[in-house]
Amino acid sequence: MFATPCSILAFVTVVYLPSLVRSECECGYVVDNTLYTDLLESDFLHADSVAGDWQAQEYTVTPDVSRGPYGKHASPNNVVSNPTKNKDDWSGEGTKGGDAGVQLIVRGGIPDDKLIPSAELVTIREDLYYGSYRTNMKLTGTNGTCAAFFWYRNDTQEIDMEFLSSQYNDTSSPVNLVLQSPESARDGFDASGTGTFDLQQLPFAPDDGFHEYRFDWAPDSVSFYADGQLIETMKTAIPTEAGHITLSHWSNGNPLWSGGPPEDDAITTVEYFKGYFNSSDPKRQDDWEKRCTAAKKPNATCVVPAFTAAPDGNKSAKTYFFIQDPGTTPNQTVNGLTDKNSL
Repeated sequence: MFATPCSILAFVTVVYLPSLVRSECECGYVVDNTLYTDLLESDFLHADSVAGDWQAQEYTVTPDVSRGPYGKHASPNNVVSNPTKNKDDWSGEGTKGGDAGVQLIVRGGIPDDKLIPSAELVTIREDLYYGSYRTNMKLTGTNGTCAAFFWYRNDTQEIDMEFLSSQYNDTSSPVNLVLQSPESARDGFDASGTGTFDLQQLPFAPDDGFHEYRFDWAPDSVSFYADGQLIETMKTAIPTEAGHITLSHWSNGNPLWSGGPPEDDAITTVEYFKGYFNSSDPKRQDDWEKRCTAAKKPNATCVVPAFTAAPDGNKSAKTYFFIQDPGTTPNQTVNGLTDKNSL
């Protein structure tokens, strides 16, 4: 019998030979022999709105606290759903033109109020704990912004994959990998000297096409991936509490980080998000115990299909979603609603 999610903070490792047959998934989802009790999947290619599982943010950070010459103003107006023209398509132009998916826009030009219009999207759920989190994005090629995919609890517990458009050129396509910690906070939130910062070169240009970015968070490590390939594992300053996922795109004019402001509107497009994780919510843990009554049944767990190639929206972003496969999401949150099957 699998351990319950209450044990050792809901981190469970299983070793067995899984199959990819249809499953009811009452006991959860398996990534690299690790069992996760919950899922959160979002297909932005075919969504008219981010409502349900996500909230577009609105807030202002003034220049004097932004750590840059400009402040930033995040607005829902800069989070634009742009689904495919045909619901059966997995590539092509969106209904509003340009790449299909949800667009995170940093507006171009010098703002009169010194607040650069930016975009931020966060999960409504804040109980996201140890898990495997991934998103498929095409980064902007417009100089002067920072795009980020990260998990956040607070300023000293944060897992970041950040992309600075000013760093892209013909010979350089890096991703900045960061674990914020009490040490980085003492250094003005500069993790570069703490051992929890790394700049890794990607084997592709992130602004030329869509690629999947992923991090797996365990009690003793955080591992980062690009298109399914491991690029870094960090083993210090590992977060210990639950939080939420953020997708953001911003600029504050800091020449040492985001640069900018961009001269023109800069667009980063997100095709999907997938998270397989253990919940810190006692109600969710109780739900799992009630539905996972026979963990050794062949259909009690579902293996998350292995990633073999980037689902590139320039060609086809067809990828598997449990939420689009009836019967595989018992008691899971799907578009803000709960599937009560098997409770």
